[in-house]
Amino acid sequence: MINYTSKTKELIDDLKAICTSNGLGNDGNEFKIITQVFLYKYLNDKFIHEIKEADTTLANATNIDKELEKYSDDDYEMLLMSLHPSAARLKREHFITFLANNANEDDFHKRFDDTLLDIGRFNEAIFSIKTDSGAKVVLFDELSQFIADPSKRDGFCRAVIDKLTNFSFEHVFDAGYDFFATIFEYLIKDYNKDGGGKYAEYYTPHAVARIMSAILVEGNPTNVKVYDPSAGSGTLLMSIAHAIGDNKCTIYSQDISQKSSGMLRLNLVLNNLVSSIPNVIQGNTILAPRHFDRNGDLLKFDYIVSNPPFKLDFSDFRTDLDKPGNNERFFAGIPAIPNKDKDKMAIYLLFIQHIMFSLADNGKAAIVVPTGFITAQSGIEKKIRQRLIERKWLKGVVSMPSNIFANTGTNVSVLFLDKSNNENVILVDASKLGEKVKEGKNQKTVLSQDEEQQIIDAFRNKEAIDDFSVVVSYDEIAEKNYSFSAGQYFDIKIEYIDITAEEFKAKMDGFKANLNEYFKQSKELEDEINKQLELLKYE
Repeated sequence: MINYTSKTKELIDDLKAICTSNGLGNDGNEFKIITQVFLYKYLNDKFIHEIKEADTTLANATNIDKELEKYSDDDYEMLLMSLHPSAARLKREHFITFLANNANEDDFHKRFDDTLLDIGRFNEAIFSIKTDSGAKVVLFDELSQFIADPSKRDGFCRAVIDKLTNFSFEHVFDAGYDFFATIFEYLIKDYNKDGGGKYAEYYTPHAVARIMSAILVEGNPTNVKVYDPSAGSGTLLMSIAHAIGDNKCTIYSQDISQKSSGMLRLNLVLNNLVSSIPNVIQGNTILAPRHFDRNGDLLKFDYIVSNPPFKLDFSDFRTDLDKPGNNERFFAGIPAIPNKDKDKMAIYLLFIQHIMFSLADNGKAAIVVPTGFITAQSGIEKKIRQRLIERKWLKGVVSMPSNIFANTGTNVSVLFLDKSNNENVILVDASKLGEKVKEGKNQKTVLSQDEEQQIIDAFRNKEAIDDFSVVVSYDEIAEKNYSFSAGQYFDIKIEYIDITAEEFKAKMDGFKANLNEYFKQSKELEDEINKQLELLKYE
């Protein structure tokens, strides 16, 4: 897998180099080209892989195009029908090899664009994302149109096809989550940096995602619904789906960002979760959640994971939220509109309440929050914490090291909710763990695998460890003004040292001498100040 990882990253770098040489380096549309071309290549190779399994006569074919030419249209249609319902369907003229064989024709860029658009239409039912208004967002755009100079579009498309022809995914389809998580992170690393609190642009480190899913998923759950109301590129969803099992869960998500929704779709394809793509909604979760049950009520979920945006100006639609229909969902209230700094409105408080409202009867959730939330003395924060304690939904909290997110200096903690929890609560202070490393211009804290496991084990076992974790009752938390900070429950340790009477007298004499010296210096300073004041009086 190391070799395939290297080769796959090399393909990504080659595609970025083509963009750069055509004036698209760091352009706003570069990520669309890179991610969509990568997806096209993946679907092309996956389709060939699947038809070889469906028709064993194709298994050892050295030239798949020529073998498929022998199929009548009806036979080819039957071949497509034999594939798994979630598999992409390609026409013979959709193949990369077909484009490569026609790369020298005039206006090749038009054939290139038309091919991608037709693949999107041909697979619309399975691969389309829906917006909150019900419109469908298909797989591909007309990518050559991002090249401003029309005379360079053919050359750009030829260069792309040339790179795709010299690479194959054939041997990595069974590589699993670890391989594709690494590849996906590398693929989007340059396009997911706008994380300073803006809506849906947070990127959750894999260490945090692994800890959240390892703690949430216990036993052997099956046929469960998993939800992320602020899905971003899907790191948390992929991690928990891997922990549960691809075929044991259905994923639901919503996110207002077009860019993030496209990345999430790609992530679902790479991780063999295509059947969940129709459950991806691009839209405003807080204003217009779009997952409903048969009765028209908001759907309830078995597992919810979320790393919501912390601060965002939602003043434009705050009034629309403050209505009787939302009283139960936003039980603790809606943040007021400040006179200035509207972009600092605490939208994450609405996400926490939405998640609480969306949990099934035995549902579990893990939510990334700013650490300030766990100790706020009043306001919406305290009302939420109080509700979690009174209903015994809080299972525990893990306070993460500072700079665990390289793109924000905000300290974060993770709330773990469990509506079936009737035991004590585990609070973990992991703030001292990790190694500081530089990532670009930012400093980041990286947890080792042993440290990740230390957090997971302490939480799962509800193990009290000096200055690291503490187990407390709901009553104890209520007595501490509903504080979720582990440090406020640690025992204060006083160390006693046996000394003789002579040693004690010597220490006290030393303290007395120091105090006398400080008093002397203070008197000299006071006299000097008075002297200067007298001089100023006569000037």
